Amino acid sequence: MNENKAGLGYQNFEEVRTEHIFYIDKTDFIRECFFSNKYAGRSELFEGLSIWEEKSLDGEYRYRRLQGTFPVIFLSFANVKATTYKEMLFKITEVITDLYNKNDYLLEGNLLNEREQKYYQEIELGMRSELAAGAIRSMAGFMQRYYGQKVIIILDEYDTPMQDAWILGYWEEIVRFFSGLFNSTFKTNEYLERGLITGITRVAKESIFTGLNNLDVITTTSDKYMTSFGFTEDEVFMALEDAGLGEQKQKVKRWYDGFIFGVCAWHGSKSFGCLQSTL
Repeated sequence: MNENKAGLGYQNFEEVRTEHIFYIDKTDFIRECFFSNKYAGRSELFEGLSIWEEKSLDGEYRYRRLQGTFPVIFLSFANVKATTYKEMLFKITEVITDLYNKNDYLLEGNLLNEREQKYYQEIELGMRSELAAGAIRSMAGFMQRYYGQKVIIILDEYDTPMQDAWILGYWEEIVRFFSGLFNSTFKTNEYLERGLITGITRVAKESIFTGLNNLDVITTTSDKYMTSFGFTEDEVFMALEDAGLGEQKQKVKRWYDGFIFGVCAWHGSKSFGCLQSTL
């Protein structure tokens, strides 16, 4: 009998593992999270998972020695919804300010000079859009200096604010803001080791990605990525069975079919790719 518990709304990886909540193992794809130094010394959270067991051609475990070795910046725009551009920008500054508050240990000691400390204090709710656009890159620089290691940046649900912008009529303003944010964070960021941006809508080269000339689109029709992202039909059916909802398989399949997911990834400032998936 499966000992894992079914549950909805769990987003904390450590809680999912320690509380034995049922989930689909996608750590082989999102291996950037595995690298976070937040989990340094917590290998028990990953033992038995795909990324923990992966071996190289010579039989060595490929990633175990790297577990917990990178500083990671994670931001989610999942709750950034607004009826106006001004309100949207304020909510984005709220997410960025929270990032700075969580890392205020960087203000201790002599890591930051006087000008940098003043800049740090200027990152606040309602800050100018120009300041907000460069704030993630600046945080990456501070963290790279503190840890002596380039940073992994993960931006989740980047497209949530963009959907509202399209529907409610301030698309041009939000595109200008995100173009600057993405260029600073992912294109010209020398402190970046690897970047990942995820969303639930189709990724395109136009508008928001203008200026990112190294954009490559990789679709799930490529054999290499056919099963690397999204839930497969077998995985969804397995989850339903585990939750005692096996009789709902066809109903869920009819609802889920055709829904498109998108992912973009950067490696340093030199390569950029997108993944898209449908069930």
